Amino acid sequence: MKSARNALPTEPDNGLTCGIDWARDDHAISIVDTKGRETTRKTIRHDAAGLRELLTTLNGAGAREVAIERPDGPVVDTLLQAGITVVVISPNQVKNLRGRYGSAGNKDDRFDAYVLADTLRTDRARLHPLLPDTEATVALRHACRARKNLIAHRVAVANQLRAHLMIVFPGAVGLFAEIDSSISLTFLTRFDSQDRADWLSATRMARWLASVGYSGRTHPRELHRRLTAAPRGTSSPTDATITASYVAILSGLRAQIKALDTSIAEQLDAHADAHIFTSLPRSGTNRAARLLAEIGDCRGRFPTPESLACLAGVAPSTRQSGKVTHVGFRWAADRQLRDAVCDFAGDTRRANPWAADLYDRARARGHDHPHAVRILARAWLYIIWHCWNDEVAYDPTKHRALQKLINHDQPRVA
Repeated sequence: MKSARNALPTEPDNGLTCGIDWARDDHAISIVDTKGRETTRKTIRHDAAGLRELLTTLNGAGAREVAIERPDGPVVDTLLQAGITVVVISPNQVKNLRGRYGSAGNKDDRFDAYVLADTLRTDRARLHPLLPDTEATVALRHACRARKNLIAHRVAVANQLRAHLMIVFPGAVGLFAEIDSSISLTFLTRFDSQDRADWLSATRMARWLASVGYSGRTHPRELHRRLTAAPRGTSSPTDATITASYVAILSGLRAQIKALDTSIAEQLDAHADAHIFTSLPRSGTNRAARLLAEIGDCRGRFPTPESLACLAGVAPSTRQSGKVTHVGFRWAADRQLRDAVCDFAGDTRRANPWAADLYDRARARGHDHPHAVRILARAWLYIIWHCWNDEVAYDPTKHRALQKLINHDQPRVA
């Protein structure tokens, strides 16, 4: 499917536009006519009855276009299902647009709803309707984001367990490579205190490791040496209970993350665009799924690779005044998309010579690691966009910059 630039009609249906200032408990609504006069102003609650009232209000007034600050959630889903055109205007844009109507810059939900509605009326040539992704992509996005949140939670709990053990059982902290690994949690389940670990000898350690199927490369004698070389921790009657609590939480998190991994792999395998993202270097299952989920499958949303790079926050923001030009970090971006793209790009330099060369040249120019990764991510997005737009997998043999670099590095045959 080739992308076509989605655009709003020159004039809104019935000459009316609506703005909704989204909040947690209620939403402010403003409807304006072709002259910018507010014809309807009200507040609805964020519940089923309130969403029905929203549709009744829009249908009664004849408004078929709505501007809102966020691209997802129950309000947006309700509007799209009712066939109403939704246009997303970011909160940063709304903040700047307030200056059109006064210099005070005060924040008021009802006034922001009016700003959204009036901007949809006046700036139609620059705005584009929200095009929803398929249900498969939305479901995959939810799963990927949930996995990311669970991993962040697992890291936080692991840090808390590590801090606890540094006081009561220091020998367990450096025993295995990761404090929240399967073997480490199994060890702490059996030996949850310094007193219980004192029972271990090198021979008993070897027998216990064999009984739990330990497949690590570290010899049991070395593990026993680490355990006995560490300082003894303090002991109290509740230490083992606290350790067991942390271990139980981490074990549950690991199980839930593993279940999500299975679900994500199944969803990705069934997705029509899977072959595009799994073909990228070092994409793997979860990384490919996350890229697909955050970019989506609606080609009309990104008519150019530049539009995708800007939303991902990897294209610099340029400001010019007179003879002064400032190029800086792009703060207005989709953070989930930027994190997914930069995570992918940063790792490709380990497997792709072109990516490594681009990263190294950026570092040689004095850029720090995050800046160099964003430069690499922007370059990758141009490639990803063309593959995504043409619905073809990434083929390194057709990547001209990569092939040029590989052929240049090959020694000349005498």
